[in-house]
Amino acid sequence: METAVADDETLPRNPCRIRGAGSEHPAERHTATVPQVFTLANTVGERWRLFVLLGGFATLRPEELASLRREDIDVPRRLIRITSASPELLNGRRATGRPKSEAGTRTVHLPAILDEALHLHMDRYAEPGPLGLVFVGEKGAPFRRSTFGRKFHKARANVPDLPENFTFYDLRHTGNTLLAQEGVSLKDLMVRMGQSTPRAAIGYQHSTDNRQRELADKLDHRILADLRRSAGRNRTTP
Repeated sequence: METAVADDETLPRNPCRIRGAGSEHPAERHTATVPQVFTLANTVGERWRLFVLLGGFATLRPEELASLRREDIDVPRRLIRITSASPELLNGRRATGRPKSEAGTRTVHLPAILDEALHLHMDRYAEPGPLGLVFVGEKGAPFRRSTFGRKFHKARANVPDLPENFTFYDLRHTGNTLLAQEGVSLKDLMVRMGQSTPRAAIGYQHSTDNRQRELADKLDHRILADLRRSAGRNRTTP
């Protein structure tokens, strides 16, 4: 209907408008601390440890992780190439295909701290051969959301101070928040996340009370430094 108004000009106005319906007010997503992410990864079990770490520190979506094959990972260089995704349908089957947007096709560089976990997982748990799935269950079945979900929920309950409703997508939010707090540009964040719009990328950023205190302290230092420089110049003015 909006196209008929704005583009085709076949209607004078859109009759299908509801006041406020175009505004989204999503709930603030949770973030974990770095120790909490590692505790969660260690608690979920060795087979799924890398899955959790990549969700947090590579900010990968579960459907991207489910689709990963050996040929997608350059272990020595710590690179992951995202070229497909396998969202799970309601019937349990997976619809493997291209990422939902062109931005989703990307190369993700991993932090060096994941090097040991990456080597261990590829040696012990990934299927053999270039097309072998990186993440499979104990019986060799592809990743299943329900099976992993039970393990994730059980592990989450054993992580101190982690909210009961903390989700796997909150791990992605955590990693993106850490990057944003390190001063990463919005464009760089969008590329790493595989997001095509700034609006989507901004939705994953989160400013904590601690970060706001750090910003206030930075401002305080800057103000004091400027005042000292100004006072010094005044003292030396003839």
